[in-house]
Amino acid sequence: MFSIFKPLAGGYSGLALAVTIALCAGFLSEHYGAPVMLFALLVGMAFNFLADHPKCAGGITFASKSLLRIGVALLGFRLSLSDVTAQGWEPVAVIIGLVALTLFSGALLAPLFKRKIAFGILTGGATAICGASAALAISAVMPKRDNLERDTLFTVVAVTTLSTVAMVLYPLLFSVLGFNDEQAGFLIGATIHDVAQVVGAGFSISDEAGNVATLTKLQRVLLLPVVILAILLATRKSDGEGVGIPLFVIAFIVFMLINSTGVLPPAIVSFFVEASRWMLITAIAALGVKTSLGAMVNLGGNHIALVVAQTIFLLVAAIAAKLLFL
Repeated sequence: MFSIFKPLAGGYSGLALAVTIALCAGFLSEHYGAPVMLFALLVGMAFNFLADHPKCAGGITFASKSLLRIGVALLGFRLSLSDVTAQGWEPVAVIIGLVALTLFSGALLAPLFKRKIAFGILTGGATAICGASAALAISAVMPKRDNLERDTLFTVVAVTTLSTVAMVLYPLLFSVLGFNDEQAGFLIGATIHDVAQVVGAGFSISDEAGNVATLTKLQRVLLLPVVILAILLATRKSDGEGVGIPLFVIAFIVFMLINSTGVLPPAIVSFFVEASRWMLITAIAALGVKTSLGAMVNLGGNHIALVVAQTIFLLVAAIAAKLLFL
């Protein structure tokens, strides 16, 4: 029953290191305004020399894998089924279409940029759904391969950076294109990767735009377990190995359903949401420790070009869908 804690054996120093980096990242984010995930990654990478230390390796592995899965599961408390129907079913259908198209674009564009299809699906999922959180969740269920953790870290950095750029530019772009507050809010929620940047961009326009953007974004996040299950089915082996649904995916759905009932006091829900946030930051910090800066630098421009292409694809597709169907 306690097998989830086995990696910790002899490695509590590694977990303490990851937690300390996460707290440091939170402090830096509050004082300098940059995304906390990005700080966690960069500070973590500075401690790469401790990744294989006997006193740290177990704790770092626990934080980057087990703690990651727990944090993703607790994301369910951020969502409820009412988020789906808040704006009617037409926007929901458009969001489902945009997510599916963006995922497909990842698989289609990856070979054009001489990248593996698996990397295209990882970046496509992060772009389509919820940025860093989606990248971590999708990576957790993808078949193990060389450089998976490196690609995951790169994806987190890329989508976080692009989200910050979009938070500044997209409100200006949608204003120039003549969209009203409700329309701009929908487009912001449908296109920006990370939740925090969606909220920032939406409410920078108006309260109406902020509310619409947040609800639209939550509809994208609700598709995370669906995408994870689809990836599991698509990557299963001929002998059926790998078909089992991970426990953290089931927990995510269960927690979302519990939250949808409204039986839990808001204070408890807020506690779980905040716990999820810090677990994911700690997991990112641990992944940063396991990643060499030199390995990230050597990735090449095609990695960056692929994520940028997917981001532009989602933006254009969302604007077209808004004009044609909503």
